[in-house]
Amino acid sequence: MDGLIVVDKGPGMTSHDVVARIRRLAKTRRVGHGGTLDPMATGVLIIGVNRATRLLTYVIGSGKSYAATIRLGQSTITDDAEGDVTATASTAAVTDEAIRAGLAVQVGAIDQVPSAVSAIKINGQRAYKLVRDGETVEIPARRVTVHKIDVRDIRRPDGDVIDVDVDVDCSSGTYIRAIARDLGASLAVGGHLTALRRTAVGPMTLDTALTLEQLEERAPDVVTLPMAEAARRAFPQRIATEEETRILRHGGPLDTVGIDGPYAVFDPAGDVLAIVSERDGRARAEIVLSPA
Repeated sequence: MDGLIVVDKGPGMTSHDVVARIRRLAKTRRVGHGGTLDPMATGVLIIGVNRATRLLTYVIGSGKSYAATIRLGQSTITDDAEGDVTATASTAAVTDEAIRAGLAVQVGAIDQVPSAVSAIKINGQRAYKLVRDGETVEIPARRVTVHKIDVRDIRRPDGDVIDVDVDVDCSSGTYIRAIARDLGASLAVGGHLTALRRTAVGPMTLDTALTLEQLEERAPDVVTLPMAEAARRAFPQRIATEEETRILRHGGPLDTVGIDGPYAVFDPAGDVLAIVSERDGRARAEIVLSPA
């Protein structure tokens, strides 16, 4: 049982909680996840089982898509609804045009400061632990790419707040909480995230995701993307000859074929052999997935 699972994570669970459940269902300890989701967030969480855990390095670096709701007029310590409200402000003067403009400046390659309450390590300790211990945390800005922010709706519910529903496509490492915080700061009213749903990780979307309850019904056959299919979804493909298959299984290099970035090499029968990158005139395996 080697492969990936596209899980539709429910609210209130950590990514580690999901891994623990999958370990029990799949009856194996070799389980990992490809990119953390906050407990408040729901949606796509990629889980690797057995040999497929080696693919998670590539999954983590994939682009992400989200549906989110930003609340303007309130700031929280965590930049989302999980934290206490630290400040409020009137949004009476905030226009729809100003909201759209404030989001537009966050599209493209930007230097984003992650939320202080995050899993980023500062001097060897998680930032969220330092904050909970009462320390002031300063996290340096990171370069991320926000490909698009589409505004789906701007609502003014009861109370002096504005809720903004957005769809976001972004690079790995982007904090949607930080987008909410920075929008609120630019409008001088404060902002935080009240809802977050990850709709895609690379080519893997909610369309193929299963909840933990649905996976319980399948157990122990919980893998939804076996190794070969997972590799086809996540990478460009190359079919090896019999001789190339023999060479690659023993760790040898192949001739280049001009494919950019890491790609999956399959044997003539359709089984995945390795993830390969071309450099210095040779195609060399980054990970070998098929035993010699």
